Amino acid sequence: MSPPTSPPLSQFPVLRSDTLSGIFSGQVTPENSGCFAYARNFNPTTLALARQLAAMEGTEAAYATASGMSAIVVALLSVCNAGDTIIAADAIYGGTYALLADFLPAKCGIKTVWVDAADSAAVGAALEANPGAKAVYCETLSNPTLVVPDLPALASLAHAAGATFIVDNTFAPLAVTPARWGADIVIHSMTKGISGASDVLAGAVCGTSAFIASLMDMRLGPIMVTGPTLDAKTAAELGLRLPHLGLRVREQGRRALAFATALQAAGASVRYPGLASHPHADRWARLVNPGYGSGGVLTLDAGSRAAAERLMERLQNKAGFGLMAVSLGYHETLLSVSGASTSSEMPEEKRAAVGLSDGLLRISCGYTGSLETRRAQLAGAWAAHVSGEAARAAGKTPPFRAAAIVRDGRGGLTRLASWDSFGEGEEEEEEEEEGEAGGAGGGGDGKKAVRVGAGKEVVYVRAAAAAAVQAVANGGVAP
Repeated sequence: MSPPTSPPLSQFPVLRSDTLSGIFSGQVTPENSGCFAYARNFNPTTLALARQLAAMEGTEAAYATASGMSAIVVALLSVCNAGDTIIAADAIYGGTYALLADFLPAKCGIKTVWVDAADSAAVGAALEANPGAKAVYCETLSNPTLVVPDLPALASLAHAAGATFIVDNTFAPLAVTPARWGADIVIHSMTKGISGASDVLAGAVCGTSAFIASLMDMRLGPIMVTGPTLDAKTAAELGLRLPHLGLRVREQGRRALAFATALQAAGASVRYPGLASHPHADRWARLVNPGYGSGGVLTLDAGSRAAAERLMERLQNKAGFGLMAVSLGYHETLLSVSGASTSSEMPEEKRAAVGLSDGLLRISCGYTGSLETRRAQLAGAWAAHVSGEAARAAGKTPPFRAAAIVRDGRGGLTRLASWDSFGEGEEEEEEEEEGEAGGAGGGGDGKKAVRVGAGKEVVYVRAAAAAAVQAVANGGVAP
């Protein structure tokens, strides 16, 4: 369906008084009369977006919610009641983990049994051990460990046990169609790839017409009663972004594969479902839709949280490769250490058990700049990182904290970014200005400015001078 061209609508009057009672009794509906009960229930613009989402996911119907987490909540509450059990993948987004491990048991009396979703036999055993389980829940690609469940096998197991199979497809829009492989309910955080701009919050729930209608029941419908319907203005915006989602997904997948291939060739511990080295590469190849790539996210294990954070700083602050931020699907490449951010809700031992190491760096690929430029930035940063980590292992600590600065016309300074440094040799120098005695390689606090073009300079400060290092961090060092 084409995106709405009229102004977004959420509330409107009727022409006959008896229409209102018909609407609220369920006899007058959007489908049979074009009438809507209440904006929290349905509204025309959000319904138009929902039809686009259903077409994308190959389901009978869909609806849009106020966030990805609200989509997960309403889907689970639609199939589960107090005392019920969910069989859930143990490798999962941190917010979903908190919902299943803490919130639903405490607030609703709903229990979760954790299982390795990549092991279909283990899922089957969990269903046998928990007769009457209401749902099997997993992600198409686990966040952030990129585990690939066997969707057809899990669907068969769930249905044989009378359970609903729910799949979060946030990491693989268009690349995989879970409903094609037996998923009953498909979920998205549209905040991510579908939005593509990290400027709105939105979620999606896709399934049968009967299921979507049940979400709107006046008494027990999770959306109608709890109220997380997406507002009409945001729905109108997203309806205009869906048509170019395929272009974005293809390019992000192309770059992710190129970056993963380059990093693997350079000796990095990298995981990406499009690589033959991925443990579930054959399974992924069977699931993926041709022409859309293998997703825009890859991971790199830097060995420790400190090393991963140093690499992130270098990639952002020195190389200009990407941004340290926790979303995905954005036009810029985004970098995050998942264990310290979006998976921090999981206990340390739980993260370790699912292969989420403290040094795991999640890279969500963007599409700005040329592929060649970005690949060169990544390669240079990785090579410098490997060299720096080898020096650290040999007991050599980088002696400098470098900061990129610009000067204004009044002599003031603005700090752009900073990173650990072994000295000016790391920079592409155009000309040098001597600062205080000692220079970049001298003693004392040894400040030096190296001009690197476009009015930008890099300042090196001896790491031994704690006050000077703090001043660099605050943007207040003048060479």
